[in-house]
Amino acid sequence: MTGQPVGDVAARAVPGTRSEARLLVPALMFVALVVATVASLGTPLITSVATSLHVPLGSAQWTLTVPLLSGAVATPVLGRLGAGPHRRAAILATLAVVVAGSALTVLPLPFGWLLAGRAAQGIGLGLTALMMGVARDHLPEERSAAVIALLSVVSIIGAGIGYPLAALLAEVGGVRAAYGLGLVVTAAALLTAWRSVPDAPEGRSAQLDVPGAVVLAAALLLVLFLAGDRDLWGRHLAVAAGLAVVAVVLLCGWTIIELRSAAPLVDVRAVRHPAVAGANLAMFVGGIGMYLLLTLITRYAQAAPVAGYGFGLTTFVAGLVLVPFSVLGFVAGKLTQKVRTRIADPLLLAGGAVVVGVGFALFAADRSNLTELFAVMGVLGFGVGGFSAAMPGVILAVTPRSETSSAMSVNYVVRSVGYSLGSAVGGLILATGTGPGHLFPDDRAYTTAALVGIGAMAITTLTSLGLARRGTG
Repeated sequence: MTGQPVGDVAARAVPGTRSEARLLVPALMFVALVVATVASLGTPLITSVATSLHVPLGSAQWTLTVPLLSGAVATPVLGRLGAGPHRRAAILATLAVVVAGSALTVLPLPFGWLLAGRAAQGIGLGLTALMMGVARDHLPEERSAAVIALLSVVSIIGAGIGYPLAALLAEVGGVRAAYGLGLVVTAAALLTAWRSVPDAPEGRSAQLDVPGAVVLAAALLLVLFLAGDRDLWGRHLAVAAGLAVVAVVLLCGWTIIELRSAAPLVDVRAVRHPAVAGANLAMFVGGIGMYLLLTLITRYAQAAPVAGYGFGLTTFVAGLVLVPFSVLGFVAGKLTQKVRTRIADPLLLAGGAVVVGVGFALFAADRSNLTELFAVMGVLGFGVGGFSAAMPGVILAVTPRSETSSAMSVNYVVRSVGYSLGSAVGGLILATGTGPGHLFPDDRAYTTAALVGIGAMAITTLTSLGLARRGTG
């Protein structure tokens, strides 16, 4: 493969009128923002779910884990459907499932139904890659590149919007009221997509590789389960190690299935292209670091002063700490688009990784007052925003237009696994730094975790610079 898209024979379909084209961009942004926001609703509501539904805190944690699992499994399947002629139908059907799941989270049903609703909501995470495919097919090339970059950023900063809103609603009206936010916005997203998303260009075809989808789903479920369940590694190491081996075997088996399939779920040969493989490696390691810092800051802000550090913030106020993350992430995404014509995308990836590394360094050096945490969160948002905006350009430069959704869905799965591992790594380091009989980890454990994060971002920077030396992007 060269630095240009290959095998792209599909004609570009442009919306019928200029007003339709203008409405398409905000519609795509809105849908991507909604699915990201709804998936993040579980984070601030874990404690509220445990107390109001009378379940253990560990069980309530699954309201956050389940949508990540279902999203990771659904994303490659939706990515393949997005490469075919029925992309619009796939988008609308997925949003309908998300709306139904949102209704389950609002109704006064037992905890199991709440988990089912959260799983249905998580499926919507696979829609962002389809939104990118729509943008690339139906917008002029320069415009589509900018929109795709912002879609990548929007899918990140949704947490900064959903977290404080959900926390405020939970404090005022309870956990069901908070989940009601998800029902309202997902219903609006379904209506928006129905009115604004056009059909895929003619001449597309895509068969769903069912065996590949089943094996990949099983492998991803195991990987994300092992990444999220730290107690299993601590109490049943042999079982965890055995499941890890099974996950590796499944992934190897899945690769063989895809290489032999005439219509693979994921084009493994394309994924092996140096630009795509390097970008996914940078996303994986960078995702570990980015989510690690996000986890450290939110936990530190909510730690009770009795620990000798922390600020004992309520869930809502702690959610406000994420506002600088979202605002500066969006600003960075816009700025990245303005400099992409002068700076190669891999260099922008490296720059974003360096900024996140600086955020780790600031957090490690001084976190004695709340203003500093806001500043670090802003630095993190700026770095993540720039990194996310540059990522699609690296991958899509060597990807046929018809494969946009599929290629980006792989990147989003890699990101999900990286984020899950980042959360697990942070929890493991802090747990290791918690002395016997102590409720909170030692303050030095946060510094140790920050140093690990600096290492992760250094690897991400070097990987991105390696891509730049190859001349990709």
